[in-house]
Amino acid sequence: MDKFRMIFQFFQSNQESFMNGICGIMALASTQMYSAFDFNCPCLPHYNLAYGLGILLVPPFILFLLGFVLNNNISMLAEEWKRPQGQRGKDPAVLRYMFCSMAQRAMIAPAVWVAVTLLDGKCITCAFCTSVPVDTLGNASHPHLSQGEIQRVLARIPCKEIYNGQQLIANEVAVRYLRCISQALGWCFVLLMTTLAFLVRSLRPCFSQAAFLKSRYWSHYIDIERKLFDETCAEHARSFAKVCIQQFFEAMSTDLVAARCHLPRKAPADAGEAAEKLLGITDWGTMNMALKSWHRCKPPLHLHPPALPPGNGWAGEGQPPTHPSAPRRETAAYYSWV
Repeated sequence: MDKFRMIFQFFQSNQESFMNGICGIMALASTQMYSAFDFNCPCLPHYNLAYGLGILLVPPFILFLLGFVLNNNISMLAEEWKRPQGQRGKDPAVLRYMFCSMAQRAMIAPAVWVAVTLLDGKCITCAFCTSVPVDTLGNASHPHLSQGEIQRVLARIPCKEIYNGQQLIANEVAVRYLRCISQALGWCFVLLMTTLAFLVRSLRPCFSQAAFLKSRYWSHYIDIERKLFDETCAEHARSFAKVCIQQFFEAMSTDLVAARCHLPRKAPADAGEAAEKLLGITDWGTMNMALKSWHRCKPPLHLHPPALPPGNGWAGEGQPPTHPSAPRRETAAYYSWV
């Protein structure tokens, strides 16, 4: 249990680790789905190809879309792409990095499905059973069979219980031939995906490491900024609700006292603290205006020093201030020109 707890904590450590865990779970789920799938080839000349290729390609496409749906950054990417320019420019390199990162993770489960399907061989056997070279593997000079009849006989190769063309070509020979081709394609696909992943991981730092670091940094910044904004809005909504409910009960208590029902209760001590957290935004319209302003013109990514208070700030001529001066604060400005 401790190991599982450590793995779970690692997945929750940051957004990338969480999405890597989700993609790993989806890859395992795709394997289990294929093993539990009941493959039934129609064994008809005009339907085998569509059924076999459909099972090979349609589920990976669904898993690819599901990988995008489960990725929390898809809404953040769409929001960053569609928002107005405002006071903060939009960096295309950051948007490309976010999209490529999501696409790479979403491709894991479809790649696993395709690899497992090709290594199993059922889809290729069903799809291309009518293309078996009868001249090489069987008896092409079998009498009393036209080309259409030969195609109907070959279409029944995946269905061993109804196959009746042993004199034309043995069922075991045709199945083994097609399965060998499918497994060869499967291993080539696995080798290709592994090689591409290796090249991307190893060669990318050699060409654009600085641009990659900038894009990755600002991608993380957008994610963290969105989370902090949501937390701040939730805290403001909680304080707003607390003060609103408190004022409601205070008004009710005043009305009840006027009617001589009972004495008013003492206000809670945290009411003032909740009012301070409102930061001056105390009505519906002002809050909606603040949310629209955040969407339309986000603040620029340039930290300014705090404004000095009015006045000279000295207690007397040529005398230092009586209170200790605040420590000097250094500010940093970060720009992304990727």
